[in-house]
Amino acid sequence: MSGQTFYKGSLTTYLKRRSFLLRVGLITGGIIINGCLRKIKSKYDITGNLSGPNSKVGHLLRDKSNLPDPTVVRQVKTLIIGSGISGLSAARWLQKSGEEDFEIIELEKHPGGNSHFGTNQVSSYPLGAHYITVANNEDELLIDFLKETNVITHFENEIPYYNDYFLTFDPEERLLINGEWQDGLIPDFGLPDKDKQQIKDFLALATKLKNTKGSDGKFVFNIPISSSSTDQHYRDLDKITFKKYLQEQGYTSKYLLWYLNYACKDDYGQQLDKISAWAGLHYFSSRRGTAVNAEQNAVLTWPEGNGWLMKQLAQKLSKHIKTSTVCCEINYATNGNIVATVFNALSNITEKIEAKSIILASPQFVNNRLIKNLHRPIDYSPFNYSPWLIANITLNRLPQSKGRGLCWDNVAYDTPSVGYVNSAQQHLEMSDDKKVLTYYLPLCDFEPAVARLAAYSRNYEQWLDIVIPELEIIHPGITQSIEKIDFWVWGHGMIAPGKDFIWSENLEKARTSLEDKVFFAHSDLSGISIFEEAFHQGINAAKQVLNANG
Repeated sequence: MSGQTFYKGSLTTYLKRRSFLLRVGLITGGIIINGCLRKIKSKYDITGNLSGPNSKVGHLLRDKSNLPDPTVVRQVKTLIIGSGISGLSAARWLQKSGEEDFEIIELEKHPGGNSHFGTNQVSSYPLGAHYITVANNEDELLIDFLKETNVITHFENEIPYYNDYFLTFDPEERLLINGEWQDGLIPDFGLPDKDKQQIKDFLALATKLKNTKGSDGKFVFNIPISSSSTDQHYRDLDKITFKKYLQEQGYTSKYLLWYLNYACKDDYGQQLDKISAWAGLHYFSSRRGTAVNAEQNAVLTWPEGNGWLMKQLAQKLSKHIKTSTVCCEINYATNGNIVATVFNALSNITEKIEAKSIILASPQFVNNRLIKNLHRPIDYSPFNYSPWLIANITLNRLPQSKGRGLCWDNVAYDTPSVGYVNSAQQHLEMSDDKKVLTYYLPLCDFEPAVARLAAYSRNYEQWLDIVIPELEIIHPGITQSIEKIDFWVWGHGMIAPGKDFIWSENLEKARTSLEDKVFFAHSDLSGISIFEEAFHQGINAAKQVLNANG
């Protein structure tokens, strides 16, 4: 985030803000002078980068007065704002339907959203989302895409056979608990019998709910969420927190509660007291896909994470994607069409693009700025986005430890992060030498706005002070083996499905188009930030555009 201005306003305001951040422990050191956080001398001999989404271009949404006047006016039939998974999915569907008169604009220098990835001399690695599971068998649209990309190679007795190179190579998961690495992430090693029984009881409940259908004959929990049951008895679970639900059900085991809290942090970036009970149970009870050559819920992954899937979506759309271009405003044109004001940061040119339809494949906090002059009767305040830190750690060796050896997914019990993935796990030629570990830290100890502010205020050395101590707990002596750490900060990493959000009337209204001209497609409209939801939101928006245009 180098070059970002962290302080604007009076010195008194700055001192109050800094005092607050220091008081809650969100700044560990450093000095802010002239709006820039100057680095303190590092006590670690580790170098790397501190990056994130392009805040400079993104802030043009807020500071529109700094834009040059428009010098170009042009037309396109459908304009798509945002090239994350939902925007690419919408474009793919338009193209499959015979439409070619569309354009995708993206403020970053690359497509992908939170499926973005990086590459160094050792491996490609994710900078965000890093896996999907085998698809639910009735999800024909997703299965069609997986066939198209050879993720599903063929069918045997109508059951899909998944590409063996994409199914997670063994060993898949391990948990560091009670001083030893155990197989799997569900706590087991060294647990008292009563705790093991509670874990067993909860997993039995999750399995029962996975196969339960509501009064309308639909599965209670499903992917995409829109295909889940409308049965009010189950939807009412969205009105209480996951923590309250677990208390009411008598679940008290600290090991079980840790595991469920880990799951909420992993998929939602928030702890279980901030997540609705419906969303918490959905994590465990919505995936029931079967495969010829894999277990139910088997994981599909790539060195670059979901960046691989993103590339498959983007490769046929390259001529339609315009990067380093930010949409700053959307209004109605006098002829009944819709017009977007866009700025290209490379050419320094502002354009007016008139379109018959616009798909906003951008999160709602962005849309709130884009369509301020258009009437959209929703409340934006329930849309809360979890901030994250991603650290890609290049090692020349991994210290030895007791129990199960290095896996794809590696988690330590009762630590702040949700662990790390071995980005080279899917490499055909495995090596005991250099590796890239992708470490995920949800910033969920404070409200998202506060955690986001603190995240933007930290410098490289301060992130080292947060990450290295945990790594040393997990792998004593690892610091000496680290060659480089690259940090990536997501200020708005994923939507957090809080209480009374997923099945709220407000979220239903947010999915509604504006006069069949402005359409919406983003995973925050599902309430859960996973590839499958973004993929379906894109298709839904594209179908609406096609219907509106006849």
